[in-house]
Amino acid sequence: MTAAPRTARALARATITREIVAAARARLAAEGPASLSLRAVARDVGMVSSAVYRYVENRDALLTLLIVECYDELGAAVEHADARIADRGDVTARWLAACRAVRGWSVGHPGEFALLYGTPVPGYAAPRDTVDPAIRLVLVLVGIVADAYRDGAVPPLGPTVESGLATLVAGARDVVAARGLIDDAPPELVVRTLMAWTTVLGTVSFELFGHLAGSVDDPEAWFDVVSLRLAADLGIGLGQAVSPG
Repeated sequence: MTAAPRTARALARATITREIVAAARARLAAEGPASLSLRAVARDVGMVSSAVYRYVENRDALLTLLIVECYDELGAAVEHADARIADRGDVTARWLAACRAVRGWSVGHPGEFALLYGTPVPGYAAPRDTVDPAIRLVLVLVGIVADAYRDGAVPPLGPTVESGLATLVAGARDVVAARGLIDDAPPELVVRTLMAWTTVLGTVSFELFGHLAGSVDDPEAWFDVVSLRLAADLGIGLGQAVSPG
């Protein structure tokens, strides 16, 4: 069924909403997410504060629009980076490309990164609308690991020694299985993938929030080293001819 054409009013509303979101993103870069004000955003787009509520219900609704847009942008960047690797069997190259895309987008959008992964905004609780955009990045990383696992590129990781680990990561295993990525993912593989995902974001966070100053001279090269070591820990970086830089 063909979608009905959008009316001039709907198009105008979408354009103004887009301007409001763009102004809010500029505010993020200058002031951070906790200071985001609908009144200030209204001034930036040349509207009286009461008029902006015709397009955005409140500050929380604006934050949700921003979060969804930013998660989608980041996810799309990582998906594109992975898709550009022509040799789909070169899981190390795909992993490194995806991780570099995470850092590249984040360094280029530090205010947006702070919104997604920084200190929670007081009084704001993200709705379910943000979940699917948020896991786009995760699904790319998991997909690379899943491809390596199915192709036999992941060597045996050894038995899980922690009691209750399978139960602890059952939710993550269910998400992976529901997406058709790995139906029988060993708990140890799920654990290592979760650790890798959080380490990638943590390394970016340390760079953007200044915690690597005085410890690492070249954050970009350091990020590549971390990413490749994570790949090796997952068993997908062994014997591959990919090096940092």
